Amino acid sequence: MLGPRRREAVIPALVVLLVGSCLVAIAAGAVWISPLTSTRLLAWKFHLMARPRHIPEATSVILFQLRLPRVLLAAVVGAALAAAGTVFQALFRNPMADPAIIGVSSGAALGAIAVILAGGGAALDGLGVSGAAFVGALATAFLVYRLARLGPTVQVATLLLAGIAVAAIVSAAISLIMTFSGQQIRSIYFWLLGGLGARGWQALAAASPFVIAGAVISLASARDLNLTALGEERAAQLGLEVERFKRVMLGAGALLTAAAVSVAGLIGFVGLMTPHILRLLIGADHRKLVPAAILGGAVFMILADLAARTLVSPEEIPVGAVTAVLGGPFFLYLLRRERTRAGARP
Repeated sequence: MLGPRRREAVIPALVVLLVGSCLVAIAAGAVWISPLTSTRLLAWKFHLMARPRHIPEATSVILFQLRLPRVLLAAVVGAALAAAGTVFQALFRNPMADPAIIGVSSGAALGAIAVILAGGGAALDGLGVSGAAFVGALATAFLVYRLARLGPTVQVATLLLAGIAVAAIVSAAISLIMTFSGQQIRSIYFWLLGGLGARGWQALAAASPFVIAGAVISLASARDLNLTALGEERAAQLGLEVERFKRVMLGAGALLTAAAVSVAGLIGFVGLMTPHILRLLIGADHRKLVPAAILGGAVFMILADLAARTLVSPEEIPVGAVTAVLGGPFFLYLLRRERTRAGARP
């Protein structure tokens, strides 16, 4: 863990890193758009200056119709998944809790796919998809929690087994639905791999209100999340309505996950890695960890999406594959560490 002064500098540093990653992600691509050009076009868009005459119209179209909405959507999705991971890890008192690993993302995907097929695929960014994803995510979160709970705590092994089992059942249901999806199976398949391409402003507008709501709930509950680390009995003694609080936070985590999944598909490990790494830097105080995770998740997803669309240009890698390449080894490291700790206990 960093010293007190350095811990205080983490959140400002993340803000700077977020701005920098946005500028780099907007600039990079088949057509280079310099940060100065982007700044001038944004100033023109906000009526702060006249339109720069030397900038081609095509550059403006690329910036406002392709790059900017994609970068902003990546930030929103990353913030949502990281905040959800932070909430689930605090609620389950378990560093392994992640929306994808414990099956919540799969539940959200099942609800979203059902609505996409019912609507013929035209409602991808609509409220119906987000609502169905939220119901699926919430139901999965409650089910995994009930299955994993042994007495007053949720054990690592039990949580993983419950999450894997529920995710397997949900995945089987998704496969069955896809069997009867006809011509839409290809689009659903690529959506399940996770991606941010061709989403645009509509997806950003659909997801942002839910992410903001979930983030506000998480930030407002940071102090109570600290109490849950003491155990349910101790938290109740300190005045926390534990059962009600668990329902609210499960709902907040499901809402954040559903918002991300409904516009970006299945993207794993963001909610696992981001809060865990930041916890090592700034500690377990959720009053600092939650805002840091929101910023860190946004940065992580922007950079992951940048890698997805530039590493093998002009082809594009699903961003879910990029996060899996990074998150898979990290998950195995955490699992090994937890097993080592369990073996060291008397």
